[in-house]
Amino acid sequence: MPNATVRDAMTPAPSAIESGETAIEAARRMLAENVGSLPVVHGDELVGMVTDRDLVIQVIAKDLDPNKIPVSQICSGDPVVATPDEPLEAALALMAAEQVRRLPVVAEGRLVGILAQADVARTAEPSSTGRMVEEISKGS
Repeated sequence: MPNATVRDAMTPAPSAIESGETAIEAARRMLAENVGSLPVVHGDELVGMVTDRDLVIQVIAKDLDPNKIPVSQICSGDPVVATPDEPLEAALALMAAEQVRRLPVVAEGRLVGILAQADVARTAEPSSTGRMVEEISKGS
């Protein structure tokens, strides 16, 4: 799809976790949704991303109680984001450069979507998708 924007490919109204919810709730949500990361929000404002790796490194490896640790204490703040109207190719380049498989989409600080590899595969040119997957996978 030439001239596609992030809006054309993103999943609108993505699942997110509130910053005060616990690490165990984040893990259960990731399991239920079969994802490795979740946007962390305060209201509808994006404040970070929490990953399965965050759960392992920040909670399990430190022998902390996942029922008590809020995701706000373990998530990465200031996540890499896209905007709905930016070119899809630019978002692909950003995903590859940052080696992320899921990119939160924000408008005026509010989480409005998520751009995942699967979304891109359905929308972008096959050559772009192949390059993005290859670049992201280099860091895995």
